[in-house]
Amino acid sequence: MTSPQPPAPAAGAPSAEPGSEFRKDMGPWANFALGFTYLSPVVSTYTLFGTAIVDGGPPMIWAFVLAGCGQFLVALIFGEIVAQYPIAGGVYPWARRLWGKRWAWMTGWVYMWALLVTITSVAYGAGPYIAILFGFDTTVHTTVLCTAVLIVIAVLINYMGTKALSAAAVIGFAGELIGALVVGIYLLSTHRHHGLGVIFDTYGAEGDGSYLPAFLAAAIIGFYQYYGFEACGDTAEEVAHPGRVIPRAMRRTIYIGGAAATFTCMSLLLSVTDFNAVISGEQADPVVDVLYDAMGETGARMVMAVVLISFLSCTISLQAAAGRLIYSYARDEMIAGHRLLRRFAHARAVPGYALFVSAAVPLLIAFASLLSEDALTNIVSFAILGIYGSFQMVVLAALRARLKGWRPAGEFTLGRWGLTVNVGALAYGIFAIVNICWARSPEKPWYENWIVLLCGAVVVGTGALYMFTTHHYGRGDAPAGDAVPKTGAVSKD
Repeated sequence: MTSPQPPAPAAGAPSAEPGSEFRKDMGPWANFALGFTYLSPVVSTYTLFGTAIVDGGPPMIWAFVLAGCGQFLVALIFGEIVAQYPIAGGVYPWARRLWGKRWAWMTGWVYMWALLVTITSVAYGAGPYIAILFGFDTTVHTTVLCTAVLIVIAVLINYMGTKALSAAAVIGFAGELIGALVVGIYLLSTHRHHGLGVIFDTYGAEGDGSYLPAFLAAAIIGFYQYYGFEACGDTAEEVAHPGRVIPRAMRRTIYIGGAAATFTCMSLLLSVTDFNAVISGEQADPVVDVLYDAMGETGARMVMAVVLISFLSCTISLQAAAGRLIYSYARDEMIAGHRLLRRFAHARAVPGYALFVSAAVPLLIAFASLLSEDALTNIVSFAILGIYGSFQMVVLAALRARLKGWRPAGEFTLGRWGLTVNVGALAYGIFAIVNICWARSPEKPWYENWIVLLCGAVVVGTGALYMFTTHHYGRGDAPAGDAVPKTGAVSKD
């Protein structure tokens, strides 16, 4: 049975979840490492490096700066919210307290599907590196099989509890630093073929038109890079002093993770032998080719082992976030099967059935990807759309609440800059969502050209249908809409 909910605290007062079943076994550095391994500079860069060069040439690296600045604004808003509402599940309970039950239900629904798809995208991106490490050919079927194996290993580690999750995050953090810094320094020292001026040379990636559309297409690598910091808040009930620790961990994740990703990308760019061969499609996997050329087969395989640690730790972190979101949903009776999904394995202090869902659904998505010719790009694009969409639902809820009188009262606030940062975060998020959805392949059938937007519409449409036919959003009695002072219009649904 879920713990009873006491009356909501007064608006503006910091609020934690009472009667939490989680243990506070996660320290500040483990919390930061969780967000860092979820953001994962190695995973995002190694997965989309070739795709971004084909779309936009070497200047695609500026997408890291663009996305980093925009998402830093989002992280500041999230820091204010989690400092006041340190509740497991992240964006769902934050949206619930800022706006109300219905808005929170849809926010959590979109975020849940985005997380589940992101789990698949990360594990799928590891497939070619697993094949190289163990010496078998990379095919669509072997990639999907490797994806499945990685997802299963990740959920088994998650089942071991918060301490195992913390250890995996710290080990993954070390793997990320080796993959980003050590390999990057080695490449720059021994295999550098270009000067820094290459980041201003498009190598004709734009064709006969303007470079701006080419850059915006390549910006997927930056958009994919800069989320994961919210995972620090997903485990808020497992961290001591979350109001201080988590906002700091979120910010640290952005600027350290972003710097590591930019350095990783730069080291690879300066080590590519022939950009024209990559852009033309003659060289299909520039990351692997660079590593083999620079280190030989033995050295490249050693790097693959380190890279796989990054992919595995990122998958573990994603599953931890998804499992806690589903559990938080179920604890508030917001979804079918909530009696099962809110069950808690007290011996290990983990929501066992919710974690099972966080592995089972990505497995189904992985096998369904066999039906797509461009599975990785489509999976990644939808994951970005869902994450950014749910983020902006929280940012919009914060802006609405702020305009109605909400004044953040946690241990971290932006003070008089809050409204300006809030507006900036919302503007950036809307721009990113439009860019991700934009159709760029007129030669393809319309349904393939707009597949990302169509998938997003399906998720929102089915969510709305489910929400208004089952009315699960109204069954729980957890506080909702109480961020706005009572003198304003408080929304309970």
